[in-house]
Amino acid sequence: MFVRFLAVLAMTLMSVLTSVAAEQASQSKLNPAKAQESKKYPQIVAYTVSWCPHCREAKEYLTHNNIPFINKDVEVDEKAMEELTGKYKSQGVPVIVFGTGKDEVIMKGFTPELFEESLKKARLKK
Repeated sequence: MFVRFLAVLAMTLMSVLTSVAAEQASQSKLNPAKAQESKKYPQIVAYTVSWCPHCREAKEYLTHNNIPFINKDVEVDEKAMEELTGKYKSQGVPVIVFGTGKDEVIMKGFTPELFEESLKKARLKK
């Protein structure tokens, strides 16, 4: 009898906690100014892997500076690996691609200075 009581009590407690957690779900507010600001950048795609310190530095730089980018982890995305090794002829990461099509600027490796230089080249191609 006592075991049944504990089971019912545990089930009740779990359902209460689940409903409280669902009520506390939150969302980030959209900021139209940030959306407009992000349009000043060309499309930026970063080919990375999770364990690479240079990849981490590049992603942290982009995130810290509110620069929108698409991250493609080539260890988990087979198509991204094919693009990296085939289209961009690279066996190393990071590779950052600015723009699309004939306007692409490809950057292999990462330093903030190299990123800014490559970004300037990509903006000139637009």
